[in-house]
Amino acid sequence: MKQVLVVCPEAPYPALGGGAQRIAALIGYFRERGCAVDVLTFVPFEAPAGVLREVMTVPLPANGRSLAARIFRNAGRLIRSVPPLVDRLAGLEPRIREALGTRRYDVAVLEHLWIAPYADLFRAYAGKVWCDLQNIESAFFETLARSSRPPMCWAHARFARLNREIEERWLPRFDGLLVCSGDDARRIGRGSVIPNTIPWRPRFDVEKSASIVFSGNMEYHPNSQAVRWFFEEIWPAVRKAGVRWRLVGMNAHAVAHVVRGDSFIEVTGMVPDAMAEIAAARVAVVPLRAGSGTRVKILEAWAAGTAVVSTSIGAEGLPVEGTLRVADTAAGFVREVLNLLGDGEARAALAAGGRSMYEARYHNAAAWQAFDNAGLL
Repeated sequence: MKQVLVVCPEAPYPALGGGAQRIAALIGYFRERGCAVDVLTFVPFEAPAGVLREVMTVPLPANGRSLAARIFRNAGRLIRSVPPLVDRLAGLEPRIREALGTRRYDVAVLEHLWIAPYADLFRAYAGKVWCDLQNIESAFFETLARSSRPPMCWAHARFARLNREIEERWLPRFDGLLVCSGDDARRIGRGSVIPNTIPWRPRFDVEKSASIVFSGNMEYHPNSQAVRWFFEEIWPAVRKAGVRWRLVGMNAHAVAHVVRGDSFIEVTGMVPDAMAEIAAARVAVVPLRAGSGTRVKILEAWAAGTAVVSTSIGAEGLPVEGTLRVADTAAGFVREVLNLLGDGEARAALAAGGRSMYEARYHNAAAWQAFDNAGLL
């Protein structure tokens, strides 16, 4: 039986966000292949019974969440030339060694570039050490720099350069890299493509309401930025079609103040089943102007049978022909959304194309062959 260690700076369970779902899918693959899986995490969590052999926790000190605290932290990062989260997770070598003790693994997978500087440390505990790059961090901050105003655009550009230096220094030290798409592999010059996937869901049989939907963790900066852009530049024209706009996902406080006072907008916060909410909408909007990797919110819309309109950045790394509409200007986004709202046949055809793509390539079991091809085991 292969012994596997997954090292993750975010909790894989409950699998609520894109990052958690990717880690849970990786663990599911190892389990499917008969491996014993341990997790070393920096965020305590409770795993489903029988999924993991052991969970080792190296807890982080609490961080202030106020705006002032975040500004102070990022200013310190710029002064010290350390990108976000890399500094947060630095200096933990003694506690990691204490947690691992004398354990030995066939393979260790480190999630995110943020903990790539521990590559050499984990070589003492695993025959192979891989890194799973859920984002290409340099590209992520480059998109934030292009879509932000001063002074944040300058800060994001600086963080992009710092992350590129980390990528160039540390990624060559891994036995292999996992990336979300061919676009990401080309950015760093290597990497086995393991697409983001979500668990299998049967087709939804729900009545579509006169609504559009945006889903995700609203505190995640590209999401909150997307909500603001859509609200200011796109929503006034779409609102005239008489539809409601539903914002579905955790940390609703991050966007509630942006859309406050509009009776046609509903901020739901967390719901028992986000995909059921997506399935009830006529159109899922993905007006992202920054990001990297691939968007789980699009996979969820495909699985839910809901037509999607996205920016190019939102759709990056995913097949778009017959599965979604793409628009990068406010006027273009308005046009695509209104066209779909007014054309039931086109909306149904697009939704069917997305569902077919999900069934063929983007549920968890569909990615197992990609994992095998990567040679993790």
